[in-house]
Amino acid sequence: MAISASPTIRARRLRRELRRLRDQRGLTVDEVARLVGWHRAKVIRVEQGHSGVSADGLRKLLDLYEASVEEQETLTALARQARQKGWWSAYGDVLPDDYVGFEAEAVAISTFQSLYVPGLLQTEEYAQAIIHAGRTTADPEEVARVVAARQARKVLLARDVPPKLWIVLDEAAVRRHVGGPEVMAAQLARIIQACQMPAVEVQVLPFSAGAHASMGGAFTILDYAEPAFDPTIVYVDNDTNTLLLETGEQVSRYRLAFDHLRAKALDPDRSADFLAMVAADLQP
Repeated sequence: MAISASPTIRARRLRRELRRLRDQRGLTVDEVARLVGWHRAKVIRVEQGHSGVSADGLRKLLDLYEASVEEQETLTALARQARQKGWWSAYGDVLPDDYVGFEAEAVAISTFQSLYVPGLLQTEEYAQAIIHAGRTTADPEEVARVVAARQARKVLLARDVPPKLWIVLDEAAVRRHVGGPEVMAAQLARIIQACQMPAVEVQVLPFSAGAHASMGGAFTILDYAEPAFDPTIVYVDNDTNTLLLETGEQVSRYRLAFDHLRAKALDPDRSADFLAMVAADLQP
């Protein structure tokens, strides 16, 4: 299965290029707003991704920024691609942020999970149990849609060239009996199976490792094929909010943390053996 362009990534690249062109012309947000006849808040919303930009609005900005013919053609094409819909748009009511759009075009996904198995490796039954526990007031239809969205994400691993998926799992994530022993045993079997995939590496961080570099919780690092245009993103998720971090300092901090976690965790072969041992303990 071939990779397709992610509208989310294209929109991000467009925003970055518009900011770059404005800076290159030495214009402030207030000056741009005055010269194109917009409120300054609209310029800010466009540059921060809180508002789209129409074809006419984009032409005004590119003319003001004295963009070259090549830049105009490139950014017009980006804007057109950014207005398209990714498959995840059908689940907009249960996917509240842009993470799936950012994940869709990543060439490498490095994630530390402290409490549960990451969505890309979740079985349907495990996902249902997680969602039921986290959305106690959700109706069955909502739960079914969230599960369907998570299952649809797995298309990433079926690509002709799948992203490199590197997972560090805290021991708590593999010890907790989510959905009961049978569901958890099947989930562990799924992880062990994934360990055989060339593009997937799984390491378990045992309790015996003690304190580690991410005691604050889970995070995911997303890398892209053209980092000059699409810099790395760090996604930090918890029960109250989600953060997308993009600055070089932020990315370096989490990349270093991930390197420390990998160093403390069991190597992939020993991790597979550890998972098999935990699964065996669940057998009646």
